[in-house]
Amino acid sequence: MNIGFQNNGVGRAGKRVTIADVSDALGLTKSTVSRALNQYPDISETTRKRVQAMAEKMGYRPLSHAQAIRTGLVKSLGLVIQMADHDAQRPFLAEFLAGLSEGASAEGFTLTIATSNSPKGTIDTFRGMVSNHKADGFILQRTMVDDPRIKLLREGGVPFVLFGRVEDAEGCASFDILGEVAMREAVQHLVSLGHRKIGFINGGSQYTYAPLREAGFLRGMHDAGLSVDPAHVARDAVTITSGEKAASAILSSPTPPTAIICAVDTAALGVYRAAKALGLTIGQDISVVGYDGVPEGAHVTPPLSTFAVNFKEAGQRLSDLLIRNIRGQNPSELQETAVPRFLNRGSTGPVPGQQ
Repeated sequence: MNIGFQNNGVGRAGKRVTIADVSDALGLTKSTVSRALNQYPDISETTRKRVQAMAEKMGYRPLSHAQAIRTGLVKSLGLVIQMADHDAQRPFLAEFLAGLSEGASAEGFTLTIATSNSPKGTIDTFRGMVSNHKADGFILQRTMVDDPRIKLLREGGVPFVLFGRVEDAEGCASFDILGEVAMREAVQHLVSLGHRKIGFINGGSQYTYAPLREAGFLRGMHDAGLSVDPAHVARDAVTITSGEKAASAILSSPTPPTAIICAVDTAALGVYRAAKALGLTIGQDISVVGYDGVPEGAHVTPPLSTFAVNFKEAGQRLSDLLIRNIRGQNPSELQETAVPRFLNRGSTGPVPGQQ
């Protein structure tokens, strides 16, 4: 994974390799070596290749601040991970980082990652990275309804790209998965199986995805001519425990639903626990649909029907859009969306009594 500099430019003896070292090894002037490394047109292709080969052999890498002085760029994309988030260390993070890194590397950029332990720490980290020019732009994962990161970067004129969407999208490059489409399709899938009483467990209301996914659920119910029972709706469930609590309340209501759609897979896995406690069998007594495609969903019994997100592809697209933003393209022209893929597994089935 291409995170930070692949080589720190330090030779075997522990001394940083400099342009002077490369020029001495080749018997060329430092000016010639510098111009060859920076693609100046007055340097022949033969010399340029010779210099690049020696620089790679010796492990030479330009200092980031020297690059910034010359080009205004450090050729790095920034990402701040808030470790206190409920899923900051989930398996899909590796896929996401791999996609970001590959997308950055394809354009000669690296990926600089920092972590924080609190919302305040996140903003402080952003401020430090911006003031020290550690990155040319930033990827903002999981956008929030009130997002101080966006405000900070907007005010500083720092390029960024959102993994998500915001209401005020002016000047925001973004890539997002259409979760609202998934929620509507989940309703359609369950209706096709005969379900008429369908519950919904939403994720964190502080995130912009939550109102979008709830709107998709409501649209699906409206299109199917179905009413929504308030007792069958819960919010702010982003962990297995909170999903279990929400599902227990819904399934204990006077007229419980025969199916539940969850905005995130972790909440859906909580429904499994609640169902077991109530003596219900998933896929027979109660149908469940999730969203995210987390690996655990494939290993429960029965496997969770869910909408899978290609996090590696998302990372690649985010890197590409951010780099185009850094290079001056209008952010309003850099707004893309994709659709998740439905994995129809064993957690949904016909309404009980209609099998």
